[in-house]
Amino acid sequence: MKYQSQNVTDYPNNNTIFIVWKFKEGANIKPAFERLCSLIDNLNNSFTIRLGEGRSSCVMGVGHDAWIKLGLPTPMPKELQNFQPIEGAKHTAVSTSGDLHFHLRATNMAICFDMATAITNVLNTVAECLEEVHGFRYWDGRSIIGFVDGTENPVGDERQFFAVVGDEDPDYKGGSYLFVQKYIHNMKAWEGLSTEAQEKVIGRYKMNDIEMSDEVKPANSHSALTAITDENGNDLKIVRDNMPFGNPSKGEVGTYFISYANTFSTTRKMLENMFIGNPPGNYDRILDFSTAQTGALFFVPTLNLLGQYSADAES
Repeated sequence: MKYQSQNVTDYPNNNTIFIVWKFKEGANIKPAFERLCSLIDNLNNSFTIRLGEGRSSCVMGVGHDAWIKLGLPTPMPKELQNFQPIEGAKHTAVSTSGDLHFHLRATNMAICFDMATAITNVLNTVAECLEEVHGFRYWDGRSIIGFVDGTENPVGDERQFFAVVGDEDPDYKGGSYLFVQKYIHNMKAWEGLSTEAQEKVIGRYKMNDIEMSDEVKPANSHSALTAITDENGNDLKIVRDNMPFGNPSKGEVGTYFISYANTFSTTRKMLENMFIGNPPGNYDRILDFSTAQTGALFFVPTLNLLGQYSADAES
């Protein structure tokens, strides 16, 4: 059967809302999930037809514990688990809970708002919202710390290849592993660095976004540690859609890191390089200025699978 993936390979948009929900203990969650399965398809289709220029999309990911509670197919996706913390000598990739994750994208924030409202109307009696982050495109795709984010993202057919499960797990072809972290930046410390020092942290030149040569790039720079290969020397990549967010009056600014991958092991290897270091101790220097407050793993089922559980499905 030909599968239909959710919109995991869409390119970054101008506005995004990220929402994490956790089911309430003892709540009757299956009817709500059935309504969500129908709603996801409806939201994507409706806004595309009504506002074609809006480039909107809605993606739902399901956590390990929720997969079991909802009675979704077994065996579950091979690498779906509760994210285990990664503890380095100085920094930790923390693990936080979450049953459902929603990634809402649109050119117009009004579309994101309406999608979030529709989802909330379904979930608010059976689940608690743990996190809601409103992201925005900052200038020419830069993060709040001033560097272009996502330069090494796959493009074209590579997005499908690296983001969508294939023969790695035949039962779940078309799905994707979704991982998220909410980072808070210490802007006072970051802005205390010279531009040259900042560039050495990232491994790219700030103004023109060109990567430093290997001879110049520090071994603990972000770009050095997140470039990984398999045992045959082939590049391993993930599809990122990171977005800046901020509340300037509260002094809270950061980056919501979100990745889609055909295996979670690829993402985890990047995280281990960042937090533990490669070699151990040579951790990602950006972590001295950015703190991960959350960390959670989800699996994005195909629309085919969601259709089997949809409230609109034939009994």
